[in-house]
This record gives sequence, C-alpha cells and structure tokens, in this order.
Amino acid sequence: MSNSFCFEVLQTDGAARCGRLTTPHAEIDTPVFMPVGTSATVKALTQEQLEELDVRIFLANTYHLYLRPGDDLIRDLGGLHSFMSWPRALLTDSGGYQVFSMSELREVHDEGVRFRSHLDGSSHFFTPERSLEVQMNLGADILMCFDECTPFPCSHEHAKQSMLLTMRWAERCRDYFQARQDESQRRDQILFGINQGSVFADLRKESVDRLLELDLPGNAIGGLSVGESKSQMFDVIDYTAPLLPADRPRYLMGAGTPEDLVEGVRRGIDMFDCVLPTRNARNGWLFTHQGHLVIKNETHKRSEKPVDEQCACFVCRRYSRAYLRHLFHQNEIVSAVLNTYHNVYFYLDTMKRIRQSIASFRFEEFAREFLDERRQAGDSDF
Repeated sequence: MSNSFCFEVLQTDGAARCGRLTTPHAEIDTPVFMPVGTSATVKALTQEQLEELDVRIFLANTYHLYLRPGDDLIRDLGGLHSFMSWPRALLTDSGGYQVFSMSELREVHDEGVRFRSHLDGSSHFFTPERSLEVQMNLGADILMCFDECTPFPCSHEHAKQSMLLTMRWAERCRDYFQARQDESQRRDQILFGINQGSVFADLRKESVDRLLELDLPGNAIGGLSVGESKSQMFDVIDYTAPLLPADRPRYLMGAGTPEDLVEGVRRGIDMFDCVLPTRNARNGWLFTHQGHLVIKNETHKRSEKPVDEQCACFVCRRYSRAYLRHLFHQNEIVSAVLNTYHNVYFYLDTMKRIRQSIASFRFEEFAREFLDERRQAGDSDF
C-alpha cells in the first residue's frame, strides 16, 4: 500500500480470513468491527473507555464534521486525532450516505451533489474533490471515495446510471487524492473505493471491474442495508466479495447485526461498521448470547441477574438487570454509558471469537453454533 500501510491475510478457513491491517496509528486485527463515532465521538463512551475495550479503529462522519465544527477548524487544530485526543486509527466515510438519506434536500448532478444542511437549511455543494479535501483535512487514516448510494428498490437502468456516476466520481477521487499526496508528500492516508450496483449481479461486476482499474488499496461494498432483504444482501456479497482483490481489505458498509458479522466473514469480508450497538443501547436494547434483551421490560424489575451471564464486560460483572432498568426508566445519563459499553463489548468479543475460530480452522462450526443460537432466540423480547 505505502510505507505507512500494510495489509496481510494471515490465515483462511474457507472464504473466512484472518488478517492484519497496519496503519500509522494502529495495527488492526481483521475481521474487525468499527464502532461509529458520527461527530468525533462514539456516543456515551470516552476515548479511555474505547481504549479499554481495545477499539483499534472507528468511523467518523465527514458530512456531520464538515457542517459542525468544520473541517478547516479541525485541520488547524491538528486533525481529528489531535482534536479528539484519539491515538489509534480512524476511517472517515465520504458523506455520500448522509446526502443520500436526505432525498428531499438534495440535487444530484454529474459534477456533484447540492444539498441543504439539516441543521440550518444552508446550501452546500459536494463534489468528489471536495469530499476528499474535507476528509484529508480531517486527517483520518482511511478515506472513502465519494459515492451515490443507490436506493432500493430501483430499476436496473436507474441502478446502472447511479453506479456509473459513482465510478466516475471514484476516478476523480483517485486523481485528486494522488495529486494532493504528491503535492504535500503525505503518506499517512489511503483511499478505498466503493462498489455499487444495487442487487444486480452484472452491475456489481462492472463496478468491480472499474474499481480494479483504479488500483486502490482497499474496497468497500456499499449500497446495502437500504431496504433489501437479508437474502438479497447476502446474494450480493456472495457474488461481489470473491471478485475483489484477495490481498486487499474488503469492507461491508453499514451492515451490522451480529448475524450479519458472521455471515459477512463467511463470505470473505474483513471490515464492518454499524450504528446498531450504540443506537440500540441508548434505546435500552441490549445484545446477548441468548438474543436481544429489552431492559425496560417489567420482567427485569426485580432481576438480580446480569444482562448476559456469558459476558465478561464490567457491566455484566457488576450491575443487575434491575438496576439497569431503573437507570433507563429514570433517563439517567449513565444508562446510555453502561448499555453502550456492554453492546460494544459484545460486538468486539464476537469478532474476537470469530478470529479465534478462523485461527483454529473451526469457523464453520462456530458460525453454525452462533447462528443456531440466534435463530432459537428469535425476535422475542426478554
């Protein structure tokens, strides 16, 4: 990749891969789950707690940081690592998904996207070059090409035109990034491409072919978890992941139930992000080995049990369900802290167990047991 970056696949078990991604700020064991820190913070957790959890990398959001406090200010204060006192790795998304989600506030053109701020209604124009400029100012280790997230459902023709636009933007991002690197002599950032094409196999393949021509050091599968069924999502990954270079990281964007992590790894994915563990925690929805637990439910009012008897996080070692339920109903700030800590721990521990199963050539056994356990739990609250 460069003098500061390296990715190596250390072991495979079927399509599942164990690897290591080295960046200027961290060595990251893969497959990895990246918590989402939208506004330069993983909501409800301090940086010290993230380090305690052994988070090596998390995702920050370009769109939100561009609007507030502004990428120029963050650049002048030494970049995100200095601004938020975070010594480990960061990945910034391109802002494309946030713009996509504001369909009533945006206009898409070949040159870029005009949108209105959700904060004050002010007008802004993002080009691929501007997205990269903002991300470079933020100073993350891994940057993402600006893309249009194709809606679902859509016609084949709509998906094709959207994919081709994303590929044209990816080329412009690559050219801008290389020129800026040559100008500044910086080698502390890398750029990943994003594969699009909705649920259409021919478009996904054409997108991969065009990305391969750009020779980027990593690639993401985007445009999923936007309304398609799980089977459709897994079909896209089944088809697309093997087409991506085996010697470079493969990143599945925005898909992140515990089941998604296992199924993604089974199909050769190395990197994941999702807001589920943090957002659900703030709503009192906790992940456990027995399925999900809704802490506000009456059944926990007198329960002295921990959230998850199989979990080793400090929340489960110390606090009862009854107390956590009390905190949630009282709307205490510490409720979000404890719930979020547990959920992030659960996700990171799941990834650790996945890596261990690959290393011992028993991933399929682990996956079957894990998914059977989740299926037996079903969607019932407890």
